[in-house]
Amino acid sequence: MRFGTKLIHNEHSIDKSTGALSIPIYQVSTYHQEDIDVNQAYQYSRSENPTRKALEDTIALLEGGDRGYAFSSGMAATSSVLSIFSARDHIIVCEDVYGGTYRIASAFFSRFDFDISFVDATNVDAIKQAIKPNTKGIYLETPSNPTLKITDIKAISTIANEKEIIVMVDNTFMSPYLQRPLELGAHIVIHSATKFIGGHSDVIGGLVVAKGQALCSRIYAVQNGFGAILGPQDCWLLLRGLKTLKVRMDYQQNNAILLAQWLIDQAEVKTVYYPSLPSHPGTQIHLDQADGPGAVLSFETYDENLAKRFMENVKHAAVAVSLGGVETIVSYPAKMSHASMPKSEREKRGISNALIRISLGLEDIEDLIEDFSNALK
Repeated sequence: MRFGTKLIHNEHSIDKSTGALSIPIYQVSTYHQEDIDVNQAYQYSRSENPTRKALEDTIALLEGGDRGYAFSSGMAATSSVLSIFSARDHIIVCEDVYGGTYRIASAFFSRFDFDISFVDATNVDAIKQAIKPNTKGIYLETPSNPTLKITDIKAISTIANEKEIIVMVDNTFMSPYLQRPLELGAHIVIHSATKFIGGHSDVIGGLVVAKGQALCSRIYAVQNGFGAILGPQDCWLLLRGLKTLKVRMDYQQNNAILLAQWLIDQAEVKTVYYPSLPSHPGTQIHLDQADGPGAVLSFETYDENLAKRFMENVKHAAVAVSLGGVETIVSYPAKMSHASMPKSEREKRGISNALIRISLGLEDIEDLIEDFSNALK
């Protein structure tokens, strides 16, 4: 069964008790137990909820994992995954990572004696050299946020598997439609489901998929223990969003390809970061491990003032944090997604004050190009 068909026809496409073509919202906290000596499937909704289970099973199917988990946000998902590790464990994190992930790794988990190293993950040898005897995890994000650097998931997973190191991949930019890290040897996939999976800028959520029963049990213990779960109504919204994931991303990705090609030719634009462009150093690796370049790109103008004028004058896009909605969203990483990262660290990663990130929506590309042209000039 191909991906688009799987989105519509899977175990949870039809409610088994009524035949409804939408899984009900089980707005319930607790469940009657017929026999207290029998461990029934549903006892308390922090532990299990039928609507949440439908979402978790669906994302596990799409990513090719053994079990899925739904969390209250993307950062709750990331934090919960990192919580499977222990004090004095060494974790390698790709240096070009979402600002919230950088913050939680550097300012929060470091307080619990985690040994965190930020490494250029585009360099496989650098990852290899960073491994210590106590290295337990490698956290990757590819394409990275916001400069869309590409990491070779298969190569790093091969190295990690030889040393029994857990590989975690933030797959938010690609979604399971365009990239499936577990098929490339990774062990855990993380999504900010707020983005392309939800797809309509109306829900906050995080998803995790894992392979291997021992690892799945560790993640479930954190999910159940911390209780940072996604509520049933938000689970239902994500299930609804998933049904249109393919058609939305096809259109948004095509818009991104056309916009990237247009931006390259603009005199005001210094650099365009997008993995379909021949000038991108990670293009071949990305095309080998993904089914398309995605719907997010970044570009850098020649100076900060020009970038800010663009943000002030663009009309057919929302100026906002987040991405993946039906509307085009332009973001200013230095003051938005990566504001929590010190300026020196941002500059080291190429996140200048002239950098703009764009998540393409469903508008007509001709209108977007005309608008962007006016905003640049």
